[in-house]
Amino acid sequence: MMYPFLTLDDETEIVHSEFLPSARVKVYVEKPDEKDGFHHMTCYLPDYAIEEVYGFDEMEVRRYMEIIHSTAHLMLEFSKEGGFDNAAGF
Repeated sequence: MMYPFLTLDDETEIVHSEFLPSARVKVYVEKPDEKDGFHHMTCYLPDYAIEEVYGFDEMEVRRYMEIIHSTAHLMLEFSKEGGFDNAAGF
């Protein structure tokens, strides 16, 4: 299951998975592109391992990784609660 987390002003969507049996959380970043359809990347928390990048340049990857680093604690918490909508206290 993937849960919506953040939509940026350039229509980039960041979603995350539930807490996986491997003790990791999959973070998926996707941005619409007129030519290619979608650019995307996959990162796993808590080790910030990037496993796939399609269409994003190095500067975009750095920008998205900064966002992921600054919000990872929330995604890790929400992944255990069924996403933001089910997280208590938010």
